[in-house]
Amino acid sequence: MAVKIRLKRLGKIRSPHYRIVVMDSRTKRDGRAIEEIGLYQPKNDPSVIKIDSERAQYWLGVGAQPTEAVVTILKRSGDWQKFTGETSESGIAPQPEKADKVARFNAALAEADDAPASGAISTGKKKAAESDAAAAADEA
Repeated sequence: MAVKIRLKRLGKIRSPHYRIVVMDSRTKRDGRAIEEIGLYQPKNDPSVIKIDSERAQYWLGVGAQPTEAVVTILKRSGDWQKFTGETSESGIAPQPEKADKVARFNAALAEADDAPASGAISTGKKKAAESDAAAAADEA
């Protein structure tokens, strides 16, 4: 059985996400995989690449053949250099940290002199009625 390491496509029409999988070369592109060893999300800036290095080294060691696209991804993660002994550069750009929305809201509220023009967080009618009932019970 010829085993390949290749990309399995997921996602919407113009928003592809890929899983790096080990599968028989005769199966469909999105068919059943033997094992999933990583992720590749090219639309993020910078691209997200996560590979289980130990499993990738195992499958390369037992003779699984990576496709050209997977070789490029493995070179960026450094796994290809470990396998072949090359000394070329590798490196994946780190993902930027997500902004803390609550902190940004509090900063904007402080700039507006703690006087919001409208409620920032709306509560549903049920919760508003419950809070009014609780406030009335506290007053009594």
